[in-house]
Amino acid sequence: MAPVTMENQIKESLISLLDSIKRSDAPGVSQHMGRLEELLAGGRGRFHPQLTHFLEKRSYAKALRFLEEAQ
Repeated sequence: MAPVTMENQIKESLISLLDSIKRSDAPGVSQHMGRLEELLAGGRGRFHPQLTHFLEKRSYAKALRFLEEAQ
């Protein structure tokens, strides 16, 4: 079983966020955006600069694609 990294947590949150957006689930969107902000704040300086850029600019689809391509 792969270890749960912050990048994996971000990826899971991005998937959930994008699903919430698709379903027009405002509470879910708010929850997952908050979680992403927490992860970004806790990992700032440890993430790839491109991932940080995408998260800071709220380019969530790009951030997810970046993480998927990195695996």
